[in-house]
Amino acid sequence: MAKTLVIVESPAKAKSISKFLSNNYTVKASMGHLRDLPKSQMGVDVDNDFEPKYIAIRGRGDLIKELRAAAKTANKILLASDPDREGEAIAWHLGHLLGLDLAEKCRIEFHEITKPAITAAIKHPRQIDSSKVDAQQARRVLDRLVGYQLSPFLWRKVKKGLSAGRVQSVAVRLICDREEEIREFIPEEYWTLTASLKSEGGVFSAKLARKGEHRIAIASEEEMQKVLQELAGQTYRVKDVRTKEKKKQPSPPFTTSSLQQEAHRKLNMSPKRTMMLAQQLYEGIELGKAGGIGLITYMRTDSVRISETAQEEAKEFIAEHYGADYYPPEPRQFKSKGRAQEAHEAIRPTSILRTPDSVKEFLSRDQLRLYRLVWERFLASQMSAAVLDTLTVEVEAGEYLFRANASTVRFPGYLAVYEDGQDENDDQEEGTLAANIQPDESLNVLQLQEKQHFTEPPPKYTEASLVRKMEEEGIGRPSTYAPTIETIQSRGYVAKEGKQLSPTELGEIVVSILKEYFPEIVDLEFTANMEKRLDDIEEGALPWKAVIRDFYGPFAESIEEADQVMGKVQIEDKVSEEICENCGRNMVIKMGRYGKFLACPGFPECRNTKPLLEEVGRPCPDCGNPLVIRRSKKGRKFYGCSTYPECEFVSWELPAPEPCPKCGGLMVVKTSKQGQKYVCTNSECRFDKQVEEQAE
Repeated sequence: MAKTLVIVESPAKAKSISKFLSNNYTVKASMGHLRDLPKSQMGVDVDNDFEPKYIAIRGRGDLIKELRAAAKTANKILLASDPDREGEAIAWHLGHLLGLDLAEKCRIEFHEITKPAITAAIKHPRQIDSSKVDAQQARRVLDRLVGYQLSPFLWRKVKKGLSAGRVQSVAVRLICDREEEIREFIPEEYWTLTASLKSEGGVFSAKLARKGEHRIAIASEEEMQKVLQELAGQTYRVKDVRTKEKKKQPSPPFTTSSLQQEAHRKLNMSPKRTMMLAQQLYEGIELGKAGGIGLITYMRTDSVRISETAQEEAKEFIAEHYGADYYPPEPRQFKSKGRAQEAHEAIRPTSILRTPDSVKEFLSRDQLRLYRLVWERFLASQMSAAVLDTLTVEVEAGEYLFRANASTVRFPGYLAVYEDGQDENDDQEEGTLAANIQPDESLNVLQLQEKQHFTEPPPKYTEASLVRKMEEEGIGRPSTYAPTIETIQSRGYVAKEGKQLSPTELGEIVVSILKEYFPEIVDLEFTANMEKRLDDIEEGALPWKAVIRDFYGPFAESIEEADQVMGKVQIEDKVSEEICENCGRNMVIKMGRYGKFLACPGFPECRNTKPLLEEVGRPCPDCGNPLVIRRSKKGRKFYGCSTYPECEFVSWELPAPEPCPKCGGLMVVKTSKQGQKYVCTNSECRFDKQVEEQAE
């Protein structure tokens, strides 16, 4: 019997889909792209209106032969690559390689790997969307023109091995600009005053907020002493007690960007790892006798739309497990930002009935953690608002007004399932209040606590906050966030310390050159506008080669002009006191993917390298020798003894300068929003104390 050949991108997806189809179907995987621009040359014919020169990717010859052979024996071919620009281009390239008539309806698309979705897709094939293909070609050609002309320029002028890219260079620029803001930041002093007050109902704290009709700002110790003098002897009276109902609405289900941000906040996952795990959950997990099933919908999306079927299933689940009060009067409709692809859905579980606990035994630890995050966020997005009772108490003392705020949850709503994570710099401070505080009640002052503060510079970017900034500025697309962040670190332009991203010296040099000679390449508005033009191409509103022509003329002129006027930039390696044991030269400090290391300047004759051991000002708890920073194979920082392997002490966390006063065990430095504290690592002790000054 004649068969239909279905071609998907990955073997995992092929395996999952095969079980939904009869024996009349053969499912094979293309393993992603089979054709691309050549690596050995630019592959774009600038003189022939930017015609791309596609070739078969090296190593894919046998796979192409296998697919051609399968195509010859099939009476119908369906191209089922991913439902985005890249997937459309893969289908288009497959069509060319297999000699298909591209006017035929040979393309199928689905956003989840479930039997209903696959069956519906096969019943409704369509033509390959040439506008989507054109948008992908435009992006590919633009990136190739920039990368293959700007990178050699940097090799000539700075050093070999450098690269520049349309999106990656803007990402590095964002990190460099933030670093400059931090360096130039001038702290400003300010003071706060907190009153500890006793009412008939108990003790509570209130912060000084106003003097007369004006908000108070105390800029120095002298000003604070004046305030304290004026408060001396004053009577403290409750001026006002206000209660208010506040409704807190759930966040929408995940997009690619919000998933990467929340997985970073809550699970400490990098965007790259998040997307790898999401891909596995989408393509299919073996669930015992049920076989391979896709657990989540397609993970590259900027849409928050939810299908009616998924909403109805969620409604029934909520009613059964939480009660009717936990479902809103009307199904929730969320609005996507900008020009989101509304044909797509948000990232959600393919069935809310597959609870995390029901599939727990089939998932790895991190697969389960990510699936639980997606499942809970989607379920919460369909639930009722939380209802909070907020209480504000204003206390009068002469001309001064103190204010205290608190809230209690009257009805949890969606908070019964999920609460959004917070960035480290988000301020969510709120106190607790004594019960039964009455207006005009006289209060006793137990303590007035003044505290000096200094304004802080903007925080360094984390991978999560950089994704958010790129999305806000319209830099890149959902599919490019994770690879961009990975690239700028692997190129040595950005280093990661803990969760924070900092530019390397090399990164700052490259960005300064691009700012001076190629300002449009690192201009946020220009890059965002190019993304909009790519969207216009996808919508059929612009011819793709016209966009390339508009870009390339000025860009080529900039390259030619910079080549003539810019001299060679010398980056001198810093010489260390460490002597190379192989040849006797002083080793130099170089920057690698995982930070700084020592290398012999005699390369290539001498190829000796070794870790750069940075002392942290702490003695080793085991032997007393200096502790140094070391790095794991994955680049994660940890602390170890400088005499390793003689002493094998290691710790992921910075040891405190003193042993635990309670049990004598090792204490380490822990950081939270409340500051730093020393915590004993002895599980039977767990003594901790706040650190007054920042630990090194």
